[in-house]
Amino acid sequence: MRKILIATAGRSDFGINRQIMDQIVRTPGMDYSLLVTGAHLSTAGGLTVREIEAERRPIGARIALPDSYGSGAATAAAMGVALTGTAEYLAREHIDMMLIVGDRFEMIAIAAATVPFNIPLVHVHGGEVSFGAIDDAFRHAITKMAHLHFAATEDYALRIVRMGEEPWRVTVSGAPGLDNVRLAQLPDRVTLARQFNLDLSEPPIVVTFHPVTRQPGEAQRQTEALLAALDRFRQPVVITAPNADAEADVIRDMILAFVARRPRTFFVENFGALNYLAMLREAAAAVGNSSSGLIETPAFKLPTVNIGDRQLGRTRGMNVVDTPAEADAIARAIERVIDPAFRASIAAMDNPYGDGHAAERIVEVLRNVPIDARLVAKPFYDGPVELNGGAHGATSEPPR
Repeated sequence: MRKILIATAGRSDFGINRQIMDQIVRTPGMDYSLLVTGAHLSTAGGLTVREIEAERRPIGARIALPDSYGSGAATAAAMGVALTGTAEYLAREHIDMMLIVGDRFEMIAIAAATVPFNIPLVHVHGGEVSFGAIDDAFRHAITKMAHLHFAATEDYALRIVRMGEEPWRVTVSGAPGLDNVRLAQLPDRVTLARQFNLDLSEPPIVVTFHPVTRQPGEAQRQTEALLAALDRFRQPVVITAPNADAEADVIRDMILAFVARRPRTFFVENFGALNYLAMLREAAAAVGNSSSGLIETPAFKLPTVNIGDRQLGRTRGMNVVDTPAEADAIARAIERVIDPAFRASIAAMDNPYGDGHAAERIVEVLRNVPIDARLVAKPFYDGPVELNGGAHGATSEPPR
């Protein structure tokens, strides 16, 4: 039995991993368990471990972290606890591979803990760029620790090769979060409205706004600009919680005050992955600086306003309008995307992040790749910048 330990630190990566987990269960000779940490185990983060438990997902480890909302020092302290807790678990339990998604501070700590154990590290969503966040540095550092890479687009896969990774290690899988759009049964509008006490009598503006961690001290000004722009529109507004990053507490407090004074404006701490996708389906527009505005919204042909520099460098679909973090500019962008003519103009767009079959490609590689010295002992690749394999630039076998 090939056992995969999958790390999850919050609502977003758990949703991304959902179909990977299900595909592992359907694959003979494979099994998985979860390393649960971060916001999942935080009261401020909504204790979203309950969602994992409700789905009866197997939890191998729970690593509670200190609060990381307030400052860079708090984030660094949480990273230390995540690394130590992961190492303690790996020292007593056998796993064949560790799988992590993305670029958050919890993930680089978990990745670093695997290195002394020579455990093959599987990285999903590498090769991307988000210049406005310190996550950018974490993501690329994880790439150099990882042994297998699953990129959302061919451009990202080629970037991984340019970073010195052998082409056979890199698969263009697409974004696994899109598998949920294709496969999951999403709740209907009535169910959403009732469960979260929302007014969905008309399509809302859905907002997700996180700290821009490479611009410390800017959270208050940027959030003020966003809320001032939103206040100019009559549509209902549904706002989700910011990530557990430095200055998130500033953003949260301002959002809560805005919701308290503005009619038909709602704050939801945690939708859960499937409910959040259903909200995107029902929305008039998505507004904010989350990666979901670039990756998931194209699947719903949803007009999207991307604010500021947090996602600078990431691939965009034609549904995305970029704007600086200034109230007038944000308001103009929202006005543009909620125009029916804009929505009509993107009706035939394709999603640059894939076709909703990522989990199949990922698990096929994990099932077949030999776990041996060739996998674990990584040379620095200085060869041609190209991808091996078939239509998706993938091969599951290392060269012999």
